Amino acid sequence: MVEKKEVFVQGNIACAEGALYAGCSFFAGYPITPSTEVAEHMSEELPKRGGAFIQMEDEIASSIAIQGAAWAGKKVMTVTSGPGLSLMMEHVGLAAFTETPCVFVDVQRGGPSTGLPTLPGQADMMQVKWGSHGDYEPIALAPNSPQECFDLMIKAFNLAEIYRVPVFFMMDEVVGHMTERVQIPPAEEIQVVERRWSSKPPGQYRPYEVGEDLVPDMVKAGDGYRIHITGLTHDERGYPAMNPTAHDRLVRRIHEKIRRHADALVDIREDGIEGAEVAVVSFGITSRVAAAAVELARQRGLKVGHLRLIITWPFPGRRIAEVARHVKGIVVPELNMGQVVLEVERAVAGRVPVHSVPHAGGTVHEPEVILEKILEAAR
Repeated sequence: MVEKKEVFVQGNIACAEGALYAGCSFFAGYPITPSTEVAEHMSEELPKRGGAFIQMEDEIASSIAIQGAAWAGKKVMTVTSGPGLSLMMEHVGLAAFTETPCVFVDVQRGGPSTGLPTLPGQADMMQVKWGSHGDYEPIALAPNSPQECFDLMIKAFNLAEIYRVPVFFMMDEVVGHMTERVQIPPAEEIQVVERRWSSKPPGQYRPYEVGEDLVPDMVKAGDGYRIHITGLTHDERGYPAMNPTAHDRLVRRIHEKIRRHADALVDIREDGIEGAEVAVVSFGITSRVAAAAVELARQRGLKVGHLRLIITWPFPGRRIAEVARHVKGIVVPELNMGQVVLEVERAVAGRVPVHSVPHAGGTVHEPEVILEKILEAAR
């Protein structure tokens, strides 16, 4: 596929196509509503393109299978929804600690537990930030359209390769099942980041030796390198190093390799923020409803800006703090009972009121509900 094309597809299919264009060559997963179309499409298309698809017995097996394939040299992904993501959390921590590049797609639904399998939610946002035990820094993206499902999936794979981290793709049922026009450019115009392979000979390579960017080079199993990869605290050779000094050095490095580049990772879309008296902060499907509420407020003569998070983790706290210095209040709608709003409050640090607009999920906000909070913040 070398010609630019325009297709009408749902977000789940656009997500799968984005993964294929990004170079994904191995998929392991287990069916779960509302994400199954992603797996179905990958099962059909991956074998045609020289890749491998495998349906595992459950989400736990899926989340470890992709990591084995990553160390065999493949670009990898899995897909799930809330309950399945909970089962994967131990292996999220393993991926973070072993610095295994991989992509986890989460098509969010109403929860907790089985909840509302066929209806939307955004209540997994803190789970991807803090879900596995221990300390680590993930990256998470939140598309709001099928076009972004395609474009941002390519970015998700690129970020996984650049920083050697698990990257989360935080969709939701509405975006996953929404059908819209998607522009797919010629493959040669799509920027794809390849894995950074070590140039050192086998006798000199250490799996966790780093340079200035704090990200180690990789090799793949079967190429003559002796590698030892463990979820235990480890040294540069990958061997267990069971002492507090080694643990402190390793944990600080896997944090710092993201925090050092946090400003470069920030990805937000701003509309009318300069000169605004009220700012709305949103992400994912809620951002589309929030945009309608912002327009209603502007029709009433209010100066309202909209800041949409494309990357939610790492959080753009510095920019939120700057916005807080120039507005009367900030409004945060989301399809949960208040998660990302906690990060907004932390960044604002009491400078102005922060107005949460929670929603338990199952549907989206009515624009008038968000408008009411905007009017309250403007008083």
